[in-house]
Amino acid sequence: MKGWYVSEFSAGNTNSQKARIALEERYWPITEITERFNRQSVSYQLSKRDCLHKWLKYKEGFSAELVRTLLKDFHLQKGDIVADPFMGSGTTALVSMFNGYNSLGFDILPMSKIAIHVKTAIYTYNILELKELLKEIINLNVPEEYDGRTPEIRITKDGYPRETSRELAYYKEHFLNSRYSENTKMLLELCTLNALERISYSAKDGQYLRWDWRCPKIIAAAEAREKTGRKPFVVKLDKGQLPPLKEVLTEELSGVIKDIEYLNNNPSGFDTQCKFIEGSALFELPKIADGTVSAVISSPPYCNRYDYTRTYAMELAYLGMSEAGVRKLRQDLLSCTVENKSKIEQLQDYYKQIGQQERYERTMNIVDENAALQEINNALKSRNENGEINNKGVLKMVDGYFTELTFLFSELYRVCKTGAYVAFVNDNVRYAGEVIPVDFLTTNLAEQIGFTPVKIYTLKQQKGNSSQQMKKYGRVALRKSITIWKK
Repeated sequence: MKGWYVSEFSAGNTNSQKARIALEERYWPITEITERFNRQSVSYQLSKRDCLHKWLKYKEGFSAELVRTLLKDFHLQKGDIVADPFMGSGTTALVSMFNGYNSLGFDILPMSKIAIHVKTAIYTYNILELKELLKEIINLNVPEEYDGRTPEIRITKDGYPRETSRELAYYKEHFLNSRYSENTKMLLELCTLNALERISYSAKDGQYLRWDWRCPKIIAAAEAREKTGRKPFVVKLDKGQLPPLKEVLTEELSGVIKDIEYLNNNPSGFDTQCKFIEGSALFELPKIADGTVSAVISSPPYCNRYDYTRTYAMELAYLGMSEAGVRKLRQDLLSCTVENKSKIEQLQDYYKQIGQQERYERTMNIVDENAALQEINNALKSRNENGEINNKGVLKMVDGYFTELTFLFSELYRVCKTGAYVAFVNDNVRYAGEVIPVDFLTTNLAEQIGFTPVKIYTLKQQKGNSSQQMKKYGRVALRKSITIWKK
């Protein structure tokens, strides 16, 4: 077990690590190195083959199996409400509903709104209408004179072959004005969103979009470097022959129809409700009544600089979001990128507006008085002053991340019933040789709010350190954990 226990949080003992060591000692007794969960169950990997869950490739999601396991552990009553403040593609909601529980969730990504609506409507679709739609797609051709293009923003420029961009624009326009039901149109939109990566020059890769060497903007950039005598950069991505939209869309819709037919022929249908709220849980949870939620299963964006507005830029552009809209969305997300600005003033104004200034001050006191968080902030500040952090935005990101999570945990405590369980999946991280024990720190913040820590499941497979950190600071265990708390 010592391989997962951290004894040195500051490489070279450069900065104070007393508070972090104290957390390690405090929560190690409830930590279990487990085989109940693995890298696949806490990621999207298992959902790639799952009926219904595969309708939207959401790389940051977790598996239905994980949710089913936790729901069994929590011993809920039929009709109880299970909440997810970061709903994503809706795995928590759907599994809860199939098991007889109502769901409540929040998300600000427009893909989530579409995915939740489409997936929770599985027993309402007209199969004959869907098959008619499929037949029309197979026979549909873009008129030669059509000159439309799918919308672009800066990051998605030249993201598709020219003909594919025409097809996307024409199909969207054609079916938007068609006679199909709104549910069917929205289902087609989800199928299209799920097809974008396959038909484009792009590939999702962590916090970035990678680009195929044949992408026009990559070719142009390479030519510009050559003209100025700079060393050419090497682009390794080659996606092979990109399939046309019609082929991929036919495949996507055919699979969806099979899933709907299977679910209708093998009814384990739900007499439950899903309440989806479009918006940030930071500002929407305070509107939920006290003591109404019986369990929480969620995974927030990790404190790893990954920017969802870049990872899902192709989808956002397809849905018509502007550059300004993308920038606003990035700021509204939980602070997990170096570009996020502090939300403290916004939160203070909001709580004052709803007449809950005392709740704001109580939560800020917890943030300000948490010894481990302040130790981490000071350590990162010191590393930055020594020139060891390549982007000083990391400092405000880390502070903002845990501050915002503390407000979220505080609201979850309020809306949870006595006896409710809360489960969060998260990764530990490391910046400039400073280990941030996200699992134990969030548990400590939750305990200060009033939750009782129950269990911290840690996966046997640890997260790797970056090659740069390994070379300069050595290797330290970075846990991936599922923290369980109880009200």
